[in-house]
Amino acid sequence: MGLFDIFSKEKREERALAGNIQRTVNKYAQTGDRYRAMEALATEGSAEALYGLCRRFSMMYDKSIEDEQEKEWVFDTLVAKGEGALPAVKRYLIAAESVSWPLRVLQKIAPSKDAELEIVAEVLARHEPGYERDPTKKIQLIRHLGLMKHPKVPPLVAPYLEDMDEGVRFAAIEALLALKNQEVARDKLLALFVSDSEESLRLRIRIAEGFADLGWLVHGFRGGFEKKLPDGFHLDREGHVMRLKKPE
Repeated sequence: MGLFDIFSKEKREERALAGNIQRTVNKYAQTGDRYRAMEALATEGSAEALYGLCRRFSMMYDKSIEDEQEKEWVFDTLVAKGEGALPAVKRYLIAAESVSWPLRVLQKIAPSKDAELEIVAEVLARHEPGYERDPTKKIQLIRHLGLMKHPKVPPLVAPYLEDMDEGVRFAAIEALLALKNQEVARDKLLALFVSDSEESLRLRIRIAEGFADLGWLVHGFRGGFEKKLPDGFHLDREGHVMRLKKPE
């Protein structure tokens, strides 16, 4: 085979790959054509092909049932690839605006919880606390961290209690309460609760609920805490948050 033939073959393969990726993310293509393109990418199996397959997660098809089925197919296919899909999934996590699907894949294919956490932390580090036009990705990452039950997670999540977006702050509260690390979370949650700059009643109710459920004390913050305590709660003498009993 001559040099020209080798280059020609490479060009054909590049065009075929590009075409299959394009059909995979084309919402106007026929379902059968998309499946054939996705199957071709899975068979090709290169990092670029699997990244193209990941991109199907970002495309919303008008027919919701078929859309979900196709995404489930991509999910199952990537999981079946195991660690071989990890570079493509990580690249997509960094690039994508919504990451709920690839986070599910990562959870299945990462070789360990430490490896999974390292990737999620690297992606989250690109979305520091502060203003973001669309905080969806940040919220999804924090929610995922809240499910990991890893000792290194609470210090990663806690700074997002100071995010500008109320939804991000709420996700951070939920994650910290779920992780139950009092040493990291208690004082930071109390500081947010008593802050005059925090205007969200929803956040204060969630913190009060969490402290009531976990039995955490409000020592050091009692005066400010009582002033901002939502209806339906009170503090006992020891400083436990208690729910008021509803009249029967």
